[in-house]
Amino acid sequence: MTEHTTAARSKHDILIDAANDLPPVTTLVVHPCDATSLGGAIEARDAGLILPILVGPENKIRDVAAQVGIDLTGVEIVDVPYSQAAAAKAVELIHAGRGELLMKGSLHTDELMREVTASATGLRTGRRISHVFIMDVPGHAQTLFVTDAAINIFPDLDTKRDIIQNAIELCHALRIDMPRVAILSAVETVTAKIPSTLEAAALCKMADRGQITGGVLDGPLAFDNAIDPEAARIKGIGGPVAGQAQVLVVPDLESGNMLAKNLIFMAKADAAGIVLGARVPIVLTSRADSVRTRLASAAVGTILAAARRASGPLLKV
Repeated sequence: MTEHTTAARSKHDILIDAANDLPPVTTLVVHPCDATSLGGAIEARDAGLILPILVGPENKIRDVAAQVGIDLTGVEIVDVPYSQAAAAKAVELIHAGRGELLMKGSLHTDELMREVTASATGLRTGRRISHVFIMDVPGHAQTLFVTDAAINIFPDLDTKRDIIQNAIELCHALRIDMPRVAILSAVETVTAKIPSTLEAAALCKMADRGQITGGVLDGPLAFDNAIDPEAARIKGIGGPVAGQAQVLVVPDLESGNMLAKNLIFMAKADAAGIVLGARVPIVLTSRADSVRTRLASAAVGTILAAARRASGPLLKV
């Protein structure tokens, strides 16, 4: 892809274009029983990103399709009676090798994640599961990766280590070889009065000792001096991360959720989302997502699935 083409298209358009160069990924779509979730799965299919298998009550899925004019010819439907059963069946189908990607439909995130994290039957790995928002912020030159604003409520130090490693490995799949990781707090100095600053310092030392690999970490950093070079210069903060961070690690889910929604609703960012750390990537979509955002989330899942098969980087963003 030429430099001129990259500049002319949004960051999410670039993701979608890159995923189009890969084979579509068989995707278990869990309980797509409203127009948004069913339409999103079919849009991703029509864009060449996924091959959906719809898991849920067949009559309800077909009724929704008929109401909004979606043609389900050739789409496999696995008939299960209700949302929790759909989540359990989709996880079972992943274990059976029927798909490489999960996509959330119209069920609650908690219902899906309960089956994903079940100790005996779920999709756990040795890594803590976490969520990353892939943010296309108008006026900001780089893609921003915000984590974790959706899964881990009050992560401890070990969980934050996994959250960071998951985000770094996502960046690697997108061919960001050494992502710049800012560990956010309210201030950029370490103080016992703000526990997140202590954890930020500890995480940076963990990276120094090889407990976190593949990225460049700095923290604590306040949001402004993490993403704005002038703010970092005024505060006298040097180094490769300050002012030009790519991954933003938030102290907890509340702060992360507020940051992400501020970027979405105030800065008009498009926010694709992906869950990492499970046996397969999981696409979490929202009813408020635009078509491009839903496609970008599917594109990230497709790229990750291909990266796992190839064990190598695929895309530069």
